[in-house]
Amino acid sequence: YQYLSRYKQKENLDQFTFCPKKNKVTERECLACLMEFCGRGDPSWTELSNFTHFLNFQLRNCEKSVFCSSVVGWEFHGF
Repeated sequence: YQYLSRYKQKENLDQFTFCPKKNKVTERECLACLMEFCGRGDPSWTELSNFTHFLNFQLRNCEKSVFCSSVVGWEFHGF
């Protein structure tokens, strides 16, 4: 949710990393955001689950990537 909501507001995500304690959002807001980005008109719980698992996997890999780190990230702005 944290990434998607910031992406929706067109915030820079290059320096953002997930923090589990920052989540001050209602379940309704989170579900609405997930449904908006899921890519399905009326997603099932399974589709939402698959979407969140895939997104989480991709974001974790991105956070660990040297190309997205502050070490070389300045050369690959927006990567």
